[in-house]
Amino acid sequence: MTVIASDPALALAPVSARPRRTHRPGLWLAWGLLGLLLLAVVVPGWLAPADPLGADARLAYQPPGAMFWLGSDENGRDVLSRLIHGARPSLFIGLAATLVGLGLGTLLGLLAGLAPRWLDNLLMRAVDVLLAFPDLLLALVIITLFGQGTANLILAVGIASVPRYARVVRAQALTIRHAGFVEAAVTLGRRPLAVVCWHVLPNAVQPVLVLACIGLGGAITAAAALSFLGFGAPPPAPEWGAMMAVARNFMANAPWLMAWPALAITLTVISITVIGRDWLCRSEGRSV
Repeated sequence: MTVIASDPALALAPVSARPRRTHRPGLWLAWGLLGLLLLAVVVPGWLAPADPLGADARLAYQPPGAMFWLGSDENGRDVLSRLIHGARPSLFIGLAATLVGLGLGTLLGLLAGLAPRWLDNLLMRAVDVLLAFPDLLLALVIITLFGQGTANLILAVGIASVPRYARVVRAQALTIRHAGFVEAAVTLGRRPLAVVCWHVLPNAVQPVLVLACIGLGGAITAAAALSFLGFGAPPPAPEWGAMMAVARNFMANAPWLMAWPALAITLTVISITVIGRDWLCRSEGRSV
């Protein structure tokens, strides 16, 4: 069968140069899951069938069924309701930690990229020291120094992600500082702070925003891991990592208590990563 192209130029173009039209159900599924997650964050009461803190010891360890769709925990609380209400603190911690890391990393990267050579070397050696530690280990060190709590958890995960943002912003700043529009602004007498805020910063931070979108999934995972280790929200708060920390004591007789929050974290991170990767490919003009 012969296929006739409606556009002669497209027909003569090599196959590699033609735009690819692909159906991407995975991306739409990721957006759908993220939409449900945002709905659970904004109006959890609309979705949750019961009070997440309402306990009834007579209904403890009920398996998934008609009464409890995802089962009940050791205190007879509805796991589905706790899972829905746990989306808000879990996402808030991950988002706040990403913003902390993005803000500090952008500031450090701009300072290193625009500062004299000796200060640039000093700051980058400090960043290299932080990069020598795994993110989770560095976050544990910070929590040990500052103590437990949600605020310290956000600070720890955020500071652990600073080096990756700082290096990207520094590389962008080193390139943009010699761009023609920046030199023109300096020639016209613009103040250095105005040049940085209006010309360097917007162009340097654009690729970092895509990196932050992908890094949000990692921040959520790190926060859940620290909560699982007992450094996050204390029980009976409906937070996914804290729910897993309690559920590990009941794996033998109620494995669903561990399975559902772990599945929620996994699907959330996969959805955010898929959307972030698509955004990255679009910003680079590539097709996934």
